[in-house]
Amino acid sequence: MPKVPVLITVTGVDQPGVTSALFEVLSQYPVELLNVEQVVVRGRLTLGVLVSAPSEVADGTRLAAEVTAAIHGVGLDVTIQRGDDAPIIAVPSTHRIVVLGRPVGPAALGALAREIAEIDANIDMIRGVSDYPVTGLELRVSVPVGAAGRLQSALSQVAAQQRVDVAFQDASLSRRTKRLIVFDVDSTLIQGEVIEMLAARAGAGDAVAAITEAAMRGELDFAESLHHRVATLAGLPADVIDEVSEQIELTPGARTTLRTLRRLGFKCGVVSGGFRQVIAPLADELKLDFVAANELEIVDGTLTGRVIGPVVDRAGKADALREFAEKAGVPLEQTVAVGDGANDIDMLAAAGLGVAFNAKPALREVADASLSYPYLDTVLFLLGVTRAEIEAADAHDGVLRRVEIPPA
Repeated sequence: MPKVPVLITVTGVDQPGVTSALFEVLSQYPVELLNVEQVVVRGRLTLGVLVSAPSEVADGTRLAAEVTAAIHGVGLDVTIQRGDDAPIIAVPSTHRIVVLGRPVGPAALGALAREIAEIDANIDMIRGVSDYPVTGLELRVSVPVGAAGRLQSALSQVAAQQRVDVAFQDASLSRRTKRLIVFDVDSTLIQGEVIEMLAARAGAGDAVAAITEAAMRGELDFAESLHHRVATLAGLPADVIDEVSEQIELTPGARTTLRTLRRLGFKCGVVSGGFRQVIAPLADELKLDFVAANELEIVDGTLTGRVIGPVVDRAGKADALREFAEKAGVPLEQTVAVGDGANDIDMLAAAGLGVAFNAKPALREVADASLSYPYLDTVLFLLGVTRAEIEAADAHDGVLRRVEIPPA
């Protein structure tokens, strides 16, 4: 007996017992279950069930009447119609777009949708991924072959015009396989620049800050600028390192980020143009797996104004990422690097996913994704983690906490 597809769509206010009521009826008929999809938005349910039924069952009135009675009995609406020859399981989307903002307004989403439609791409799915500390939406899209570059360029323009962050990523299986993440330290994992905090003790804070800013913009050679800045520390007692260490403030969301990444099985490390003596205690506290940083020379309890060994500069950061990946047994395409300055360019370019975090223009131009909000946990949304998943895990461990954020 020939079989035909039948699509049953249930809509209404979600409540317990809807699915069981439907399948109790279906179980009385010789139908084969082909696909089920369900979504609940603000308590409103849409449930789609595709079955294969003998033509006499599909064309008869009994199945439709019993399904309708069962669903109306739990207070929802239902439509029943012959299916078509479309694939039972949808072809996976080709790309993923993450939109972050405070807020994400309808104008921003509308502008993105127009650009997607302009190249004949299709939005397959939209879901919310975050309501804190920013609003986050994820779009799954199917992009025609050869059009991804054009779409990415157009989305970047929309992001600038609408003042939202837009990350455009390949949606292939490889994006789910990230296993190692490496953070820059100054102005990324922590707030501020350690060298400037140390220089302030030597009365050279303003001069060093100007050199640091130029180096981060890529206007000065990092190694040369580092030697100039460290020279201002000559004569300081080594005790200032402990003083500065105690004053370090993590970037908002840093602990949440690292806690979540460890739950996911990530190896986590830091690569810094700063100083190991300052970073090492923090790395121990945060349970980091890898640390690479410069080392200040100390003689007789005093800083000499020099560093020991090779400088961890732009090339050195990329080398450290490769070294960490090798030690962890992780291919580079399964790594993530997060930074803010021009000296992070090589590291982000070497990583499977390079994320510019509140970054200088030179880094944003080469990064795979750019984040402009000062919350490090926004990185998690790029990795496919939702705020609900983060907070469910935090609640289970008794560490769930939301800090009030001032209006944008």
